[in-house]
Amino acid sequence: MAKKEKKEQPVLSLDGKEYVIEDMTVEEKQMINHINDMQNKINTNLFIHEQLEVGKEAFIGMLRTSLSEEKVEEVVNAEVEEAVA
Repeated sequence: MAKKEKKEQPVLSLDGKEYVIEDMTVEEKQMINHINDMQNKINTNLFIHEQLEVGKEAFIGMLRTSLSEEKVEEVVNAEVEEAVA
């Protein structure tokens, strides 16, 4: 005779206690769905924040480069004007 395999039921661990999700009310299951969804959104927003920080730093670097190139042009133009005068 084949042995019946015991089905593993999903369990929620909260405050050191374990709760079988299948035994929860519809409202409790909905709360778990909300919690999971919010955690996913937090993770997504942290990822986006990281991307935005890197992008911002890239634009700051580009601005620095552009401004320093303008300074070099100003100095060169001033030297040329002095030499001509």
